[in-house]
Amino acid sequence: MNDTESSPEDLAILVQLNLDYNRSDQAGDAKRLGEFLAGDFIVQTPGVTRNREEYLEDIAKPRPFKDQVLHEVKIRILGDVALIHGRVTYTMIADGVEHDALYTDVYQKREGVWLCVSACAIAPGA
Repeated sequence: MNDTESSPEDLAILVQLNLDYNRSDQAGDAKRLGEFLAGDFIVQTPGVTRNREEYLEDIAKPRPFKDQVLHEVKIRILGDVALIHGRVTYTMIADGVEHDALYTDVYQKREGVWLCVSACAIAPGA
C-alpha cells in the first residue's frame, strides 16, 4: 500500500466491501452487491464472462453452495485502484463436497466512492 496515496479509511472501506461482496454472493443479495458494482463491471469465472446486469441476475438465483469462508485476503491500494486477492472455501449443496477458489476483485475510486469494476474467480485445477 502506498501511504501517500491511500488512507486507513480507504483500507477500512475496502475490507468492508470485500466482506459485503462475499456475503452478498453467499446470500444471493443482488441488491446489496449492485450498490457497489460499477456500471461497466465485468466478471470472469471459469468459461464465462458476464457484464453487471448478467452477473446480478445470476447472483439473485438460489446459490448452489453454502458455508463460504474467506481466507488469505490481501488488499493492495495503488492510487485510485485497489486489488483484492483472496481464497474462498465453500461446500456444494448438491453433493456436499468442499471446494476452494481464488479471486481477484478490482476496485476504482470514482468521484470519492470505491466501486468494484472487475472480478475474476478461478477454481484451482479448473
